[in-house]
Amino acid sequence: MSENDQKFLSNRQLPRPFEFHWGKGMVVEEASIDTPYNEPTVQLLEYENGEVSIRFCYYKGSQFGRGSLLMDEISIEEMREALQYTPRLKKFLARMIS
Repeated sequence: MSENDQKFLSNRQLPRPFEFHWGKGMVVEEASIDTPYNEPTVQLLEYENGEVSIRFCYYKGSQFGRGSLLMDEISIEEMREALQYTPRLKKFLARMIS
């Protein structure tokens, strides 16, 4: 695996559990990039009943961010590269723009 490949791989274990008041399941794929301010992240969430959804979020260090995800033009390009390593998430996102 190249150094370029490794920069897009999260240190967070996958799959890992998540839970909302309306349901729970596993984070099954995750694309993230490092910026000087935070770590923008896009996650594919798979609920126990088999439904899937996308979460746009960010991390600040090891802390999950509770605010809105913002990305500049450079970050968008880097996220596009990161999504090459998450085939299910990439396919799901493609449905939004096709």
